[in-house]
Formats: sequence, structure tokens, C-alpha cells
Amino acid sequence: MKAMLLRNPAPVETNPLEYVDVETPSPKSEEVLIKISKCGVCRTDLHIVEGELPPPKLPIIPGHQVIGRVVEVGSAVEGVAPGEMVGVPWLYYACGECKYCRRGLENLCDKALFTGYSVNGGYAEYMVAHYRFIHKIPGGFSELEAAPLMCAGAVGYRSLRLTGLLGSDGVLGLFGYGSAAHLMLQTARKLGLRVFVFTSSPWKIEHALRNGAEWAGRTSEEPPSRLDAAIVYAPVSQVFIEALRKVDKGGRVVLGEIYMTPIERLEYRLLWEEREVKTVANVTRRDVSEFLQLAVKHGIKPEVKTFKLEETNEALKELKHGRSLGQIVLDIS
Repeated sequence: MKAMLLRNPAPVETNPLEYVDVETPSPKSEEVLIKISKCGVCRTDLHIVEGELPPPKLPIIPGHQVIGRVVEVGSAVEGVAPGEMVGVPWLYYACGECKYCRRGLENLCDKALFTGYSVNGGYAEYMVAHYRFIHKIPGGFSELEAAPLMCAGAVGYRSLRLTGLLGSDGVLGLFGYGSAAHLMLQTARKLGLRVFVFTSSPWKIEHALRNGAEWAGRTSEEPPSRLDAAIVYAPVSQVFIEALRKVDKGGRVVLGEIYMTPIERLEYRLLWEEREVKTVANVTRRDVSEFLQLAVKHGIKPEVKTFKLEETNEALKELKHGRSLGQIVLDIS
């Protein structure tokens, strides 16, 4: 099969991913073999490829927003049949037995494996996945639309849940307007929240307003009112500080990135008055399934730009340099 292989992390400008022939994997007893048709390109992939998140396995095939059809199932697989359309998210496997898994926090499992990071992922024509950690894709989505929901949607939704605002009419700030924020703006508005968007790009401000934001402006600007909670999707510590400055008493800032630049100075006065900071680590199967149901119910869909598998380096360059919202999908079919 064809795949984009990372042997050594390096800046995407050097084209570190190689378009190569590799052996098609075979499923073990609890695995399924998936013929991949689409794979979303995520900022986490960029951090892996460039070495900000050094992968535990090299060489590695990145990619963790995978959509495809099951073509073969292992001997112990139940409830999954060849021909079904499924998705593979970032969480590839959790043990189900540790204290975190028993608490419903399988995203923190000490034995967790992650797609395209600790095991080969979706920048390829085929992959294997554990049958308990794949997701059947509901009707109403094309394969192209479903791919970003596996991570941008699922991690974005976990961030939204952790704000504590669901079920209220509170004011939510979204800092950084890329793939996840674009989907969560739609979701939060459908769930009755007021949403302010903060970004450094004028064209993204205009897009956020067209997409339903009550207000949108530059990160340094003061919004019409203080925020009840904020989600930071930008991997920049200064953006996090700006979010803290704008959150009201008792509010919470959720950091939705897997990587962030060092936080050099944090003044206690920004945390005082019972403000909270919460980080998001990975996703659970609940996050993915609940968001898929919400997306179907409310018609939440991404805007997508496609690249071919062999153009993955170019797709990552586009993501890095901010020429799109980040809804980039590899068309592998």
C-alpha cells in the first residue's frame, strides 16, 4: 500500500513525510482492517511531524481523523461487519482496567495508545484498528465531512463540555479560530450559548461573524462583556494569558491544545477570585459518540479543503501558515 511515512521529525518546509510503498497490515483477533478513503489533517499531526511532540515510535505513519470502510475483521471482533463506514479518532486503545479507565477517564489511561503517534495512523491506504475503539459513522455525513469530526469535533466538544457552560445561556470565548473553533462555534450557538471569537486574522474575524459569532475581534481587544468561560485553541501562551484577563470571577479557561509554548509569567491576580484553568488531554469514546449525535441533530458540518495523499507535506504547510481554517482532509480514495 501507499503511505506517507515519517522517519525523522523536521520542519514541514523540508518535506519530511515520504510517499512510499509499505506492507499492508493484517488485523489481529480484536482488530479490523480499514480501507481508508479520507483522513483529516490536524495541528497535532504538525506538532508530531515537526518534533514538538516527539513520537514514541519511528518510523510512523501519522494521521488520526480517519474515515474508511471495514474490509476484514479479526476472529474475536463483534458487532462490526465488512463494508461498514467507520471512523478512527486519536484514542486508539485504552486498557479498561486502570484507575483512570474505571473513573470514565480512559483518555488518561497509562497504557493508552494514540493513532498516528504510538501506532500507525491514517496517512495511508489501509490501517488496522481495535474494534472497540472505532466509531460507526451515522447517516447524513459524507466521508469528507465526517473526517474532521473525529478530532477537531471530538476534542473541541470535550473542551466545550469542560467549560461547565452546557445547559446555560452563558458567554463563551473562543481563542484561536481554526478547525475545532469553527465547529464549536456552530455547536455552542445551537446549544444556546453566546459566543465571542478572538483571533489575530481579519479574514477569520469576518468568517466567525458569518458563522454565527455574536462578536469577533482581535485577541487583544476587549469584548462587549466579560466571559463566563473560555476555550483556548491556539498553542500560544500569550493567548492563554489574554483569555484569563477576559474571564469573569469564578470563570474557567480550558486549554484545548496538546502543545503550548512555555508560560513565562502568570500573575496570581489573573487567577484570583476563583478562576480556574483546565487542560484537555486526548478524548474518550463518549466524546466522539456524543459529538457525532449532536452533529447529526443540529446539522453541524465543517468546511473542507482536500489534498491528495502524496500532497500531505503541502497540506501541513498550508495548516502551519494559516491559509485556511484548518479543515484540511486527505482524499485517499
